[in-house]
Formats: sequence, structure tokens, C-alpha cells
Amino acid sequence: MRIDGKVVLITGASEGIGAACAAEFARAGARLSLTARNAAALASAGGADALSIPGDLTSEAVRRRVVERTLDRFGAIDILINNAGIGSYQPSWSIPMEDARRMMELNFFALLGLTQLVVPHMQARHSGMIVNVGSIGGKVVLPWMTLYSASKYAVGALTEGMRMELRGSGVSAMVVCPGYVRTGFQQHVLAGKAPRPVEQGRRFAITAAQCATAIRRGVERDARTVVTPGAGWILIFFARVFPSLVQARMAEMSV
Repeated sequence: MRIDGKVVLITGASEGIGAACAAEFARAGARLSLTARNAAALASAGGADALSIPGDLTSEAVRRRVVERTLDRFGAIDILINNAGIGSYQPSWSIPMEDARRMMELNFFALLGLTQLVVPHMQARHSGMIVNVGSIGGKVVLPWMTLYSASKYAVGALTEGMRMELRGSGVSAMVVCPGYVRTGFQQHVLAGKAPRPVEQGRRFAITAAQCATAIRRGVERDARTVVTPGAGWILIFFARVFPSLVQARMAEMSV
């Protein structure tokens, strides 16, 4: 898909991958609608021409306001980048159900709810792309973030199913599976701390800007799945072919 002139709605756009996507797509000529809970940080993202709509996307009223204001301003939504999300380092067997539900509400249900509002407009125009930012944890379970991985597996399954449901409509769907990205993600988790071996893996991390570039290139070539960095495909391959070995190594890292 050609990005120049397209209207791109980005969630979680106040920092990290979302803010990097705002900058990347703005450079490519897109018109931006940005949303996040942090109004102050959101105001500085995307440049003076971007539409900023602060709010909590777990609220249906906020989701509707975001879509309505975007359509009022631009008349269309060509690309929806569902990036907003949160994590937790709590074990699945002890995480408070309130935290588990809160994570699923943002990582999955808010994403689904916003998508349901946007897709009909795309279908009417026979054009559009849904970009769902998942995680490498949506391909290979990270035992130090089991429920986060579960939420991202759900995002991946939704994206694949949606791609089949929308076949022939002119609307496509792409899932993005980043590995370790240098953002403030770890500081914003609901609870817990990454195990030491995982923290040491920061030296292999990519920047948010590199992730955003991979997303932009994926949109331009109408990709189905973007794994960034590309070396993540090696982990996915071994997890499928040698699951017991990979799970054993992951379990060691989670201690």
C-alpha cells in the first residue's frame, strides 16, 4: 500500500513503538490521527498537523470518539495501527484476576472493539489495512510473561482469521511480532520485574524507530506477518520443530 496521503490511526502513540510509528509514517507522507492515555506526551507526537485524541481505549465511548473525530477530520481511515498494550511479569498461577482482565481488556478487547468500528468504513471504500502489533511472545510463549503471551497469541489468531474473513473486500490485515524493543515497556508493566537473563538480553534489542520502519515497510508491501528483528524467525522455527528444547531454555531464563 502506498502511504503518502493515507490517513493512519495509531493507538498507544504517546511513546515507544507508537510514537516511533507516528514519526515514521509522517515522514512517509501520511496524515495522522493519534490516541493514547497520556495527553501531554501525545500532544508532542506526530507533528503539528496530527490529530491528537487522548483517552482510555478500554472505554467503548472513547473508541467511538476516536473513530468519529478521525472521520470528521479526514473523511477516512486507511490504516489502523493497533499498538496500545500493557504487560505483566506475574506468574499465571498467581496473577490477580483483576490484573489479568485489565491486560486482556487493553491488549485484546480494546483492539477488537476499535477494529470493529473501523472495518465497516474500510469495506465501504474497498480499501484499508489493519495492523495489529503483537509480539514474538505471540509466536513463542515467554514463561516470564505467560498471560501477556496469551493475549498476543489471541491477537495473532484474530489477525489471521480476519485476513480470511476479509478476503476479496479490499481490506487486509497484518500482524507485527517485535522481539525485544528498547522502550519504556518494562517500566509500565502492571507488576513484577523481568528475570535477570531477560534483562541482559537488552543488548540484542532493536530501537522503537527500527521497529516502526519494519512496520512501515510491511504496510508498503502488504505483508501478512512482520517479525522484527528478522532473526526472530529462527526462534519461531526452532520452537515449532524442537519445542521441548526451546521450552526448557525458556524455563531456565525465567528463573
